[in-house]
Amino acid sequence: MGETPNQCVMRFKRENPDYSVVPMTYAGRLDPLAEGLLLVLSGDEIRDKERYLDLKKTYEFQMLWGFETDTLDVLGVVQGKEISLPTSIEIKKALENVPGKFEQRYPAYSSKPVNGLPLLEWARSGKLHEIEIPSHEVEIFEATHISRKTILGSDLLNEVKTKIKSVIGDFRQKEILNKWVELLVNNMYKEYTIDEISITVSSGFYVRQFVSDFSKSFDAVATTFYIKRTKIGEYEVGNTQ
Repeated sequence: MGETPNQCVMRFKRENPDYSVVPMTYAGRLDPLAEGLLLVLSGDEIRDKERYLDLKKTYEFQMLWGFETDTLDVLGVVQGKEISLPTSIEIKKALENVPGKFEQRYPAYSSKPVNGLPLLEWARSGKLHEIEIPSHEVEIFEATHISRKTILGSDLLNEVKTKIKSVIGDFRQKEILNKWVELLVNNMYKEYTIDEISITVSSGFYVRQFVSDFSKSFDAVATTFYIKRTKIGEYEVGNTQ
């Protein structure tokens, strides 16, 4: 957590000098605040990158209710909203009925190129209104509700601070952290709700976008608090290096 995929590859090379001059690439991105499996290819395997990119992926993620950000996760400028919280039973039933294949919009803060520039560059420059954000077909194979918990505003703020400070590079950390502090400083004893979900999906699926869209199906808002990629094809956490 805290690294981009490229930063992760560079760190691996520093820690493993035998690979310092070996061509390497990664198959599938992970957001800076996500953790879990990242497939790194070297040598002849690089030629098979497309095959690895097409593998199914399984994620465990947490959605934090009552907040929304411009990045759809904690690493974004936040707004808080009063909502009517869906019950755990309602969430479980909704997950049982999520569509198989559907068109998913790309998050505004993503690397998808539009007119030669990544979407995130359009977002950072305040010019999203000048373009149409594209979508693409994705598929959900399985979605399961794992658990629900509550967290005090004071603990939430501490966790948010830790997450934001872990990120390497310029991701507007100061501005984002100030917004979270401003929102939570007077709500330290308020309880907020987090639901944890497991989902198996096709390549190209954005958990952040799913959390935003799923919450809106309840006329509510939520942002992604945590993501862990636990499986890519036959590769699982615990049986890879």
